[in-house]
Amino acid sequence: MDLPGHGESSMIQGRPSVAALTDAVEADLDAHGLGRVHLLGNSLGGRVAIELACRHRARSVVSLSPSGLGVPLERAHQGLLMSTTRLINRMRYPWLEELSGSPMGRSALLAGLRSMPWKASAAEALTTKGGFADQTGFWCTLWNAILLDVPTGLDQIDCPVVVAQGTLDVVGSGQTPRYTPLIPGARFVPLPAAGHAPQSDTPQIIVDLVREAADRAAEFRSAA
Repeated sequence: MDLPGHGESSMIQGRPSVAALTDAVEADLDAHGLGRVHLLGNSLGGRVAIELACRHRARSVVSLSPSGLGVPLERAHQGLLMSTTRLINRMRYPWLEELSGSPMGRSALLAGLRSMPWKASAAEALTTKGGFADQTGFWCTLWNAILLDVPTGLDQIDCPVVVAQGTLDVVGSGQTPRYTPLIPGARFVPLPAAGHAPQSDTPQIIVDLVREAADRAAEFRSAA
């Protein structure tokens, strides 16, 4: 699933806050006849997954480096890194596909996101095109959905939640562990030697976390 403004998804009308982005995802779930679902999200996607859990649309959540709980200095740091990445990818736009074809090029594209970017596939490296270079409404999304976002209602979540963060994440700073005491039954898992977007750094650990959270969902339903 591409969030609004990313990939081939059109941008929403109005202010792209986390609530508005979650509205769009929730509408997509409704359109497909889906109620509560198992969710895996990274960064802003991880934050949206937590917001869906607040709305009782999640059976389980695995959220990787979710935004939302940064202190002002961390938010400024994250905003600077993301702004710089956007500008660099716009400048090297004509060569993105060529760069994705070699380990050195993938390292350049995914530096700061993966700790071992050369191990990523060409398709994964090209997510920088749809995510950073081509994203519609990048600046207003960065401002509204990341820099100004403050989560609420976390104590109302009634499904298993695992929040995980790479130990080499230079983007998310200390945000992720702060979710643990605010969400009932949540568990924090550090991902060894992984970056901000750890999909190719620790793929098996992430798959295991998804299975664990999904298995625990039955326990939560029984307790309820």
